[in-house]
Amino acid sequence: MVTVKLRHLSFGLCGGRIGRTDESNIIGEQRQYDAELLIRLSEFLNLAVGNFRSREAMPANERIRSKLSKIPHKPGVYLMRDRFGTVIYVGKARVLRKRVSQYFHPSRRQGWDLKLAALIEAIEDFDVHIVKSEPEALLLEGKLIKEFKPRYNVSFRDDKNFLLIKVNLKDEIPRFTFTRVRQQDGAKYFGPFVSSGACRRTTTMLRKKFNLRGCRPLVPTKRDFKHCLYGHLQHCTAPCAGKVTLGEYRKQVAAACDFLEGQTGEWEKEIEAEMQKASADLDFEKAARCRDIIQDLRDTTRKTRKFSRIPTNLPGAIDIESDLKTLVEVLNLSVTPKRIEGFDISNISGTFMVASMVSFLNGKPDRSQYRRFRIKSVSEQNDFACMAETVKRRYTRLRNEGRAMPDLILIDGGKGQLSAARKELLQLGLGSLPTIGLAKEFEEIYQPGESSPIRLSFDSGGLKLLQRIRDEAHRFANSYNAELRLKKVSESILDELPGMGGARKVELLKKFGSVRRLRKATVDQIREVPGFGLKSAEKVKDFLASRYKK
Repeated sequence: MVTVKLRHLSFGLCGGRIGRTDESNIIGEQRQYDAELLIRLSEFLNLAVGNFRSREAMPANERIRSKLSKIPHKPGVYLMRDRFGTVIYVGKARVLRKRVSQYFHPSRRQGWDLKLAALIEAIEDFDVHIVKSEPEALLLEGKLIKEFKPRYNVSFRDDKNFLLIKVNLKDEIPRFTFTRVRQQDGAKYFGPFVSSGACRRTTTMLRKKFNLRGCRPLVPTKRDFKHCLYGHLQHCTAPCAGKVTLGEYRKQVAAACDFLEGQTGEWEKEIEAEMQKASADLDFEKAARCRDIIQDLRDTTRKTRKFSRIPTNLPGAIDIESDLKTLVEVLNLSVTPKRIEGFDISNISGTFMVASMVSFLNGKPDRSQYRRFRIKSVSEQNDFACMAETVKRRYTRLRNEGRAMPDLILIDGGKGQLSAARKELLQLGLGSLPTIGLAKEFEEIYQPGESSPIRLSFDSGGLKLLQRIRDEAHRFANSYNAELRLKKVSESILDELPGMGGARKVELLKKFGSVRRLRKATVDQIREVPGFGLKSAEKVKDFLASRYKK
């Protein structure tokens, strides 16, 4: 209604500007036109707001009134739904009952803007989920917004994640770094942290207190120490220069890990005593700094759940039982698909061809059963042949080992990929396994022997479950593909060096981390690597110089 009137209003006003030729007249007429437009637009918006506010502001149905009275006075998140059951807004609150009730309170309607008024008009139901603290509510709010993408939410709709602190204890000289992605690389992760500012400030103090290194090299050397600000300021014990042993430095790292896990009581007491002393000495600036440090410590080390996946107990968020029941009805399955296996192919122009298989048990990822494959029989880009090989290898092994088969197989693709998979299953005598394909373009579900696909509503829980499985298989395949490409890039140049064996190549990459850093290294630094003498170090240096000169 509002959009139509605005469009008509603008068309009517713009019509008076057509056909003007004199530039001076145009400027004067333009100013008059702009003023008239602003006045008339303001009047129209006031009228529209009045129409919204004149309507009943109390809950539209008895169900909402009843649910409002049962909301606890605790922190959590809430989801607003329209008459179709679609999530249109996700919010967080320190006190849920107070916050959600505000949407339906008549005394607050005078402060509504058009967006809020439209949101309230569309609300037909809502769900709430209780958490332990406000930071947890913020984490869950961001996860839910990325999941549902409500049309009335603006923030958290990108793919940005909260900050994490990472330390790999397997490194020769471990260091603490920041990241936003938790990987399966054997490293230790702390977080996520809601306040990135508090996290960064606390980490800076952590390095100073425990004398940890903050330099960038993967394995720092004496040469790096010469230009190290942390070492000269005595903020680092400099294990790279031999001022402490690696064992002593690892004890410092272990103490810092204990601190990040919440063992901060003694340090807080020291800072609090310092704050009290500064306050008694009337040094209020120092006291304020100590107060801020204590607050940062508490914000950083406060225990919060990670919410790496949507909580299954969230009302109305993900109803797995209902989603599986939908699949049974839509696909005409004889049993509920408890275990579903999804397949996807990843390659770049026929290179680094890999495949993935993910397994979902009762609608949840079962990562212990994930598998990845390097394509062996296909030499050029052919997704159909790659899918056929993957399915054959997977279920030949299950059959030979006498292991249980899945209740449903999901193929990422349309008719072609599905036909290739079904052909291999029939040859293995497994033609009775339910198999479907999910095409990305229109999210169509293909079944064997059916010419027309099944099209479910985009709000269907069954479709969303299939999408989660498909997207997880896609992510798993792409991560394997990226891993192989990175490995190839790192090793390809050294493979061209005559006499370079695998063990010595590994030692070089372990020492310098990359070929780029190896190029910057001196002959003496290369000689420090086990297995390299003066001649072999000079040979590596000359080879890289000639290789990059070309």
